[in-house]
Amino acid sequence: MNKASVKMWLAEPLKQEVASALERLAKTEDVYHIAVMPDVHLAKDVCIGTVVATQSRLYPQAVGNDIGCGMTAICFQCQADILKEEKAAARLLNGLGKLVPTNRHPKLTMVDSLPDALQEAPLSDPQLEKLKRRDARVQFATLGRGNHFLEFQCSTQNELWLMVHSGSRAIGQSITNHHLRQAATANTGLLFLHAISEMGQAYLQDIDWAYAYADLSRKAIIEAVIVLMEEFFGVSADLSSMMACHHNHVKREKHFGESYWVHRKGAVSAANGEVGIIPGSMGTSSFHVEGRGCESALRSSSHGAGRAMSRYEARKTFTIKQLRQQMTCIWFDHRLEKQLREETPLAYKDIHTVMRAQRELVRIVRKLRPVLSYKGT
Repeated sequence: MNKASVKMWLAEPLKQEVASALERLAKTEDVYHIAVMPDVHLAKDVCIGTVVATQSRLYPQAVGNDIGCGMTAICFQCQADILKEEKAAARLLNGLGKLVPTNRHPKLTMVDSLPDALQEAPLSDPQLEKLKRRDARVQFATLGRGNHFLEFQCSTQNELWLMVHSGSRAIGQSITNHHLRQAATANTGLLFLHAISEMGQAYLQDIDWAYAYADLSRKAIIEAVIVLMEEFFGVSADLSSMMACHHNHVKREKHFGESYWVHRKGAVSAANGEVGIIPGSMGTSSFHVEGRGCESALRSSSHGAGRAMSRYEARKTFTIKQLRQQMTCIWFDHRLEKQLREETPLAYKDIHTVMRAQRELVRIVRKLRPVLSYKGT
């Protein structure tokens, strides 16, 4: 049996469980090339921070449940000093809590219907269509829990930037689960669909919808925050500065003279000149980048810093006092301190080490530091 080629860009030595998961992936049928990003860490079935190229099979577990999860950013036409006072930051955090729920919109802020592009594009199954009308509507323009966030950031030129990290919410997971129930089992236990089959085409149709949902949801969040910033501070956003990328997807691409299905799970497409967004943790730097088109990396980069320890380990390791120390000079909701220990900056790899490890994958365009962090729990 042929084994896939594996190329790695590592920020630290691989943990044994990660190495074992990558070895299993490399032995999976129809997997030809694997690129391992410096933010790689253990996850169910396929590690986060991996890029997988197949010729004829689709592996939903190599995409992940949160289809289309990604980042969108925009610059405001003001300096970051606008948020230097605690009163201003507290007002903004309170406003964000009402405007951008982490889970579901109350009736007051729920959209009457999804955008036309989502309403009109069909999903492949009646049950998914039912979820689209119900769950997808009430969760549209919500943030999500865990590592999803809304963050105001300061560039080295003192510009004020907004970054939003969110995905396709519950409907994305429902799409994945629906298609996994119909999938066949590969030699290593991973589940797959033949791309040219009816089921494979249905999966591709549905994930295209999820990409659009996630993208439009993030944009709706940003549009709402733009209105809030105008109301609170009288400042506007530079709409031409908006940028976006997503890091859980599968696309047909050409590499090494062949066509492949390229699965990115926690990895960003980084073709030459392509715009990317790579956040650190909620207490460390983030970066706007351009891809270098590194072919051996399947033209990809990391999607962030990557976890250094599990959420459970972080809760057991870090105290509220340590969280406060690591979040010095960054505004956040102190009522959530106990829950936010799992997102403590030191629970993540050092973003500067990650960026050094992928110098041949991306070039840094802009470095930003966090000013105000809004997270769900």
